[in-house]
Amino acid sequence: MLNLKNVTRLALWAVASSLVLVGTLEAKKKPKDDDKYIDSKGTDTIIDASRIDVQDWAQAADLLTSSLLASDVFEKTEADPDILVIGRFVNDTTTQVDTDNLIKKIRVGLNGSGKALTTTAMAHGGKVEDETAAEAAAYAAYLEGEEADIKLPTLSLTGKLLEDRVRVKKTYQSTFTFQLTLTQIKTGLAIWEDEVQITKQGKKPSVGW
Repeated sequence: MLNLKNVTRLALWAVASSLVLVGTLEAKKKPKDDDKYIDSKGTDTIIDASRIDVQDWAQAADLLTSSLLASDVFEKTEADPDILVIGRFVNDTTTQVDTDNLIKKIRVGLNGSGKALTTTAMAHGGKVEDETAAEAAAYAAYLEGEEADIKLPTLSLTGKLLEDRVRVKKTYQSTFTFQLTLTQIKTGLAIWEDEVQITKQGKKPSVGW
């Protein structure tokens, strides 16, 4: 026969078991990690002072595009809009990088401004960026008995990436320099130049700017 003490113990055991079960179920519902989406230009991005991060590319591209559009170089040229060809970009850093992280953002900004359009029918070294477009233009012209009307570039954009590293005890510092030069093809003169420097310090990858 159950007495009051035994009934109380059974009730407490049942409550405890229920809480454990609920906690287990809740734990299963929660994700195993803290994966989340963040703003690529926000302050929650991970900073690694030893390399060029996504926010560095974005910042450099924004500053260089703003500098180029704020200048009056496009007003001084004869073409409207100018046709821009992407020239040689030199990576003089110790790590392999994809310069399209910078170039593509600048191209988008220039094309959107209406002041310059980028040709994909030619590039540095005589290469064709968009072979399909070039071949289609040539084929269409062949069918019509005419020459392909591929626009020749009026401006060439070249660049260089530099880095400078220094370390004192456990703290290291990296400075990345993004250099751009805009050359007028007709004259061979550099009509605009600018550079952006981004310096970072750290002991290990961290979050925040």
